[in-house]
Amino acid sequence: MNRTIQTIIFVTGFIFAGIVFAANPVYTSFFSNKAISGYDTVAYFTQNRPVKGKTKYSTEYKGARWLFSSAKNLARFKANPKKYAPQYGGYCAWAASQNYLYEASPKHWSIHNGKLYLNYNKSVKNSWLKNKSKHIVKADKNWPVLLKK
Repeated sequence: MNRTIQTIIFVTGFIFAGIVFAANPVYTSFFSNKAISGYDTVAYFTQNRPVKGKTKYSTEYKGARWLFSSAKNLARFKANPKKYAPQYGGYCAWAASQNYLYEASPKHWSIHNGKLYLNYNKSVKNSWLKNKSKHIVKADKNWPVLLKK
Protein backbone atom coordinates (compact mmCIF):
# COMPACT_ATOMS: atom_id res chain seq x y z
CA MET A 1 0.00 0.00 0.00
CA ASN A 2 1.47 3.35 -0.93
CA ARG A 3 2.03 6.18 1.54
CA THR A 4 -0.86 8.34 0.26
CA ILE A 5 -3.41 5.58 0.73
CA GLN A 6 -2.03 4.83 4.21
CA THR A 7 -2.36 8.50 5.15
CA ILE A 8 -5.95 8.69 3.87
CA ILE A 9 -6.89 5.58 5.84
CA PHE A 10 -5.17 6.91 8.97
CA VAL A 11 -6.86 10.35 8.79
CA THR A 12 -10.24 8.78 8.01
CA GLY A 13 -9.76 6.59 11.07
CA PHE A 14 -9.09 9.67 13.20
CA ILE A 15 -12.30 11.29 12.03
CA PHE A 16 -14.32 8.10 12.56
CA ALA A 17 -12.75 7.51 15.98
CA GLY A 18 -13.58 11.04 17.06
CA ILE A 19 -17.23 10.43 16.27
CA VAL A 20 -17.45 6.97 17.82
CA PHE A 21 -15.31 7.28 20.94
CA ALA A 22 -15.82 10.85 22.13
CA ALA A 23 -18.19 9.98 24.98
CA ASN A 24 -15.74 7.63 26.73
CA PRO A 25 -13.17 9.19 29.07
CA VAL A 26 -11.01 6.02 28.85
CA TYR A 27 -10.23 4.26 25.59
CA THR A 28 -11.40 0.65 25.39
CA SER A 29 -11.96 -1.45 22.29
CA PHE A 30 -15.40 -2.08 20.83
CA PHE A 31 -15.55 -5.56 22.32
CA SER A 32 -13.97 -5.04 25.73
CA ASN A 33 -14.09 -2.64 28.65
CA LYS A 34 -10.39 -3.15 29.49
CA ALA A 35 -8.25 -0.04 29.70
CA ILE A 36 -4.92 -0.20 27.86
CA SER A 37 -5.95 -3.52 26.27
CA GLY A 38 -5.48 -5.22 29.62
CA TYR A 39 -1.91 -4.04 30.22
CA ASP A 40 -0.74 -3.04 33.70
CA THR A 41 -0.43 0.76 33.71
CA VAL A 42 1.73 0.75 36.86
CA ALA A 43 4.30 -1.55 35.22
CA TYR A 44 5.30 1.18 32.77
CA PHE A 45 6.58 3.14 35.77
CA THR A 46 7.96 0.28 37.89
CA GLN A 47 9.28 -2.13 35.23
CA ASN A 48 9.83 0.33 32.37
CA ARG A 49 7.93 -1.88 29.93
CA PRO A 50 4.41 -3.00 29.01
CA VAL A 51 3.26 -6.00 31.07
CA LYS A 52 -0.04 -7.81 30.61
CA GLY A 53 -2.36 -7.61 33.60
CA LYS A 54 -4.26 -10.49 35.19
CA THR A 55 -8.01 -10.55 35.76
CA LYS A 56 -7.52 -11.52 39.41
CA TYR A 57 -5.87 -8.12 39.99
CA SER A 58 -8.38 -5.65 38.61
CA THR A 59 -10.41 -2.58 39.49
CA GLU A 60 -12.92 -0.23 37.89
CA TYR A 61 -11.93 3.36 37.21
CA LYS A 62 -13.68 5.93 35.01
CA GLY A 63 -15.96 3.27 33.52
CA ALA A 64 -13.21 0.88 32.44
CA ARG A 65 -11.68 -2.28 33.90
CA TRP A 66 -7.97 -1.91 34.70
CA LEU A 67 -5.83 -5.05 35.01
CA PHE A 68 -2.56 -5.38 36.91
CA SER A 69 0.20 -7.97 37.02
CA SER A 70 0.36 -8.04 40.81
CA ALA A 71 -1.57 -7.16 43.95
CA LYS A 72 1.13 -4.59 44.72
CA ASN A 73 0.55 -2.75 41.42
CA LEU A 74 -3.22 -2.88 41.93
CA ALA A 75 -2.77 -1.30 45.38
CA ARG A 76 -0.50 1.40 43.95
CA PHE A 77 -3.08 2.28 41.32
CA LYS A 78 -5.96 2.36 43.79
CA ALA A 79 -3.94 4.67 46.05
CA ASN A 80 -3.27 7.17 43.22
CA PRO A 81 -4.95 6.38 39.88
CA LYS A 82 -4.21 9.84 38.43
CA LYS A 83 -0.49 9.18 38.84
CA TYR A 84 -0.57 5.95 36.83
CA ALA A 85 -3.42 6.30 34.34
CA PRO A 86 -2.26 7.27 30.86
CA GLN A 87 -2.89 10.80 29.70
CA TYR A 88 -5.89 11.50 27.48
CA GLY A 89 -7.71 8.42 28.73
CA GLY A 90 -5.29 6.09 26.99
CA TYR A 91 -6.20 7.42 23.55
CA CYS A 92 -3.35 8.18 21.16
CA ALA A 93 -1.54 11.21 22.58
CA TRP A 94 -0.40 12.44 19.17
CA ALA A 95 -3.98 12.24 17.87
CA ALA A 96 -5.17 14.32 20.85
CA SER A 97 -2.55 16.92 19.94
CA GLN A 98 -4.03 17.00 16.43
CA ASN A 99 -7.56 17.41 17.88
CA TYR A 100 -8.72 13.83 17.21
CA LEU A 101 -9.44 10.78 19.29
CA TYR A 102 -7.90 7.53 18.11
CA GLU A 103 -6.95 4.21 19.60
CA ALA A 104 -3.50 3.70 21.09
CA SER A 105 -1.29 0.68 21.41
CA PRO A 106 0.06 -0.30 24.83
CA LYS A 107 3.33 -1.17 23.07
CA HIS A 108 4.01 2.38 21.83
CA TRP A 109 4.44 4.45 24.94
CA SER A 110 6.62 7.01 26.64
CA ILE A 111 6.83 8.64 30.04
CA HIS A 112 7.49 12.36 30.21
CA ASN A 113 7.58 14.36 33.44
CA GLY A 114 6.11 11.42 35.33
CA LYS A 115 3.14 10.97 32.98
CA LEU A 116 2.36 8.05 30.68
CA TYR A 117 1.55 8.73 27.03
CA LEU A 118 0.38 6.08 24.56
CA ASN A 119 0.47 6.30 20.77
CA TYR A 120 -1.08 4.42 17.88
CA ASN A 121 2.05 2.86 16.37
CA LYS A 122 5.81 3.28 16.09
CA SER A 123 5.62 5.91 13.35
CA VAL A 124 3.13 8.03 15.29
CA LYS A 125 5.20 7.63 18.46
CA ASN A 126 8.26 8.88 16.59
CA SER A 127 6.30 11.94 15.43
CA TRP A 128 5.18 12.47 19.03
CA LEU A 129 8.72 12.22 20.39
CA LYS A 130 10.15 14.75 17.92
CA ASN A 131 8.40 17.57 19.77
CA LYS A 132 6.52 16.04 22.67
CA SER A 133 6.46 19.21 24.78
CA LYS A 134 4.69 21.10 21.98
CA HIS A 135 2.31 18.17 21.40
CA ILE A 136 1.50 17.94 25.11
CA VAL A 137 0.54 21.63 25.26
CA LYS A 138 -1.77 21.15 22.25
CA ALA A 139 -3.25 17.86 23.52
CA ASP A 140 -3.85 19.31 27.00
CA LYS A 141 -5.79 22.15 25.37
CA ASN A 142 -7.74 19.82 23.05
CA TRP A 143 -8.56 17.06 25.55
CA PRO A 144 -11.50 18.66 27.41
CA VAL A 145 -13.12 19.67 24.11
CA LEU A 146 -12.56 16.23 22.56
CA LEU A 147 -14.53 14.61 25.38
CA LYS A 148 -17.51 16.86 24.66
CA LYS A 149 -17.69 16.24 20.89
